Amino acid sequence: MSIHLRRHCVSHLFVLHLKMPAQHKPSLSHSQASEIVKRLFGMTPSLLCPLPSYDDQNFYVLTVEGGKYILKVMNSVDSKNPTLLEVQTHTMAFLHQQGLPVQTALTTTTGQLMSLEEIDCGFGCQKYLVRLLSYLPGTTISKVLVSPQLLYEVGKMAARMDKILQEMQHPHLSVLQREKFMWNLSNVPLLESYVHLIDGDYVQEVVQSVIQQFKTFVLPKLSAFRKCINHGDFNDLNVLVQPDKNNSYRISGILDFGDMSSGYYIYELAITIMYMMIEHPEPLEVGGPVLAGWESVIPLNDPERDALYLLVLARFCQSLVLAQHSITLQPENEEYLMTTSKTGVRILCQLWEQGREKVERRWFRGEAQYTGRVKSEEDRS
Repeated sequence: MSIHLRRHCVSHLFVLHLKMPAQHKPSLSHSQASEIVKRLFGMTPSLLCPLPSYDDQNFYVLTVEGGKYILKVMNSVDSKNPTLLEVQTHTMAFLHQQGLPVQTALTTTTGQLMSLEEIDCGFGCQKYLVRLLSYLPGTTISKVLVSPQLLYEVGKMAARMDKILQEMQHPHLSVLQREKFMWNLSNVPLLESYVHLIDGDYVQEVVQSVIQQFKTFVLPKLSAFRKCINHGDFNDLNVLVQPDKNNSYRISGILDFGDMSSGYYIYELAITIMYMMIEHPEPLEVGGPVLAGWESVIPLNDPERDALYLLVLARFCQSLVLAQHSITLQPENEEYLMTTSKTGVRILCQLWEQGREKVERRWFRGEAQYTGRVKSEEDRS
C-alpha cells in the first residue's frame, strides 16, 4: 500500500483544521462500508482498509474485479452542502481531462457521482455524502529528498493547475466565494480574534505584525492581483511523486480539493512555497526553484511580486494560529500539537528576522540562477 494512503493523518505539521464534533464525523463499520460499495457501485470489496482522516472517513478499497479505489464518506456538516462538493468533484474531472494527475469520482450504478446516504454511526441516523474515487499510485512528496528540480516541477504544476482552472465552466462556481473561509488568504485579518491563544510574547508580536502589514500592504493591492480558483492546500501531503528514469521524481498525483476557493494566482504560489519549506532542510532555498517553475507558466506582475514575502508569512500565521485554536478544542493533544508547531514557528521567525529585502533577494536570485540552468540544459538538448 502506497504511503499516500496516510495523507489525511492529522500528525502533519500545520495541516490542521478546526476539529469536527464526534457526532458529525462518520464512523462506518467494515460491513457498512462494504455494503455501500456493493449497492452503489456494483463491485465486491476483497479488501477494505480504513485510512486516517480528520473530519471525514476514508477507506482504501481493493475489489474482486481488480480495481483500486478510495471510498470517501463526508462528514454530516459538509454533506449539507452538496453543491460545493459537486463543484470540487467537477474540478477534479476537468483537470483530469486536461492531463493533470488528479483523482476522479466513479459513477454509481444509477449514473451519479455522489450519493447521499442515511446511516446510523452510533448517534442516530444522519446523512452522509459518499463518493468512490480513483486511486493514484505514488508517495507523498514529504517522504522523499526534494531536489531543486522537483521543487521547480512543483511550482510549474501548481501554476499549470490554476491556469487550466481559468477555463473551467460550471453553473455553480459562485459557491467558491467562501467569504468567511479561514484558510483563504484574504481572511488573514480574521486571525486577530485568536492571536491571544499563541504561547510566547515574541511569537505573538510577530503574528500581530504580519497581520497588520498584511492589512496595510496586501489588502489595498488585491485589485492588482490576477484572480483565479485556488486549490488552496498544495502541501507536501497532497502532492504524490514516483521515481523517474533519471533517478529523480515526477509528480504523479494532486490530492484533496476540499479547500478550494476563489482567490488569486499569487495566493497559490505563496501557499506552495510555504508548505514546501516545512520539510526542507534549508527552508530559504525553496523559494527560488518553486518561483522558477511557477513563472515558466505564469510570470508575476509587479504588485504580485511585491506581496509574495508577506503572503508566505501570512500563510505561516494562518496555520500556526488555527493549530493553536485546535488545542482549545482538543486540549488532551496540547503537548503533541505544541511539539509539531516548533518547526513552523522557527521558519516564521527566521523569515521575519531576516526581513523582506534579504529573503526576496535570496528567492529571486535563486530563481534567476535556476532559470538559467534550465535554459542551458534545454540548449544542450
